Amino acid sequence: MEKSKQIQIGLLALLALLLIANLFGGGFQNWFGQSEGDQIRQSAASMTGSNTVAPTQDLVPTQGTGNIPGTNVNATQAPTGPVTAIKYEDATYDFGVADEGTVVKHIYKFTNTGDEPLIISNARGSCGCTVPTWPKQPIPPGGKGEINVEFNTKGKPGRQSKQVTVTANTNPSDTHLEIHGEVRGKEQPVSKGH
Repeated sequence: MEKSKQIQIGLLALLALLLIANLFGGGFQNWFGQSEGDQIRQSAASMTGSNTVAPTQDLVPTQGTGNIPGTNVNATQAPTGPVTAIKYEDATYDFGVADEGTVVKHIYKFTNTGDEPLIISNARGSCGCTVPTWPKQPIPPGGKGEINVEFNTKGKPGRQSKQVTVTANTNPSDTHLEIHGEVRGKEQPVSKGH
């Protein structure tokens, strides 16, 4: 066999072995001492010219779909610095009954009740059907703000309860909003007594 073909076969065998190790062995961390997430962060740091890489413990993994285990992709930076307090007028909203396919919208009003500017770094729904938008600018002490939440009822007949996790420079850093009610399916009557 030619030497170049032997090299190609050897490289293919190595790639297959690495793929199997990644799928069944918890990634490459045990093989090379560095997780895939660390490798990704190191690569990103080299592209930006930075010699430092943010340590993984400073990241808070998101809940829900899309997070790649071991990499903290889609992670939210944990708030640092002075903390403040947030008070919602009402953290729970009951939309009653909605027809399947409609988009239920609600505005959650809040006040910064602390002594420092309130910085909301993220807000995420418990599923892709619940989408929040929040102010990106700091809210001064005593200032008010709004978080808009949209819940798409398509394919969600029956009783529903969705949560939005708001991450800010508060203690605790995560607070929760809830939107719930009943979605009347296209061919389903509303249940009585709920």
